[in-house]
Amino acid sequence: MVKLDFGKMNGLMPAIIQDAETGEVLMLAFMDEKALNLTLETKKTWFFSRSRNKYWMKGEQSGHIQEVVEVLTDCDSDSVLIKVRQHGGAACHTGNRSCFYIKWEDGKWVEHSEPLFNPDEVYKK
Repeated sequence: MVKLDFGKMNGLMPAIIQDAETGEVLMLAFMDEKALNLTLETKKTWFFSRSRNKYWMKGEQSGHIQEVVEVLTDCDSDSVLIKVRQHGGAACHTGNRSCFYIKWEDGKWVEHSEPLFNPDEVYKK
């Protein structure tokens, strides 16, 4: 039986979120045991925000929820890979499909994506 190791990062572990159909990496966030249990129970992704010091469900404000298809852990049991169906198109709080839309190119970082929604309107900033 595998026991997950939440002890290496003050009770948190990285959670890589991947589109179950395309394999595209959508985001990386952090989970503690409670967030992972909420994810497993609800079949929606839950995380722990280090900056806000609170739990949050992906899509709770934007409506762009992630439906969990499969959950895997790595060989050290200290990170998880969660394959999801991304509803609403965008996984990133910037409105982009993926959080990984900035590419190192010709000596500088270049954005390679157009937002699918305006975060100022969605998050009322």
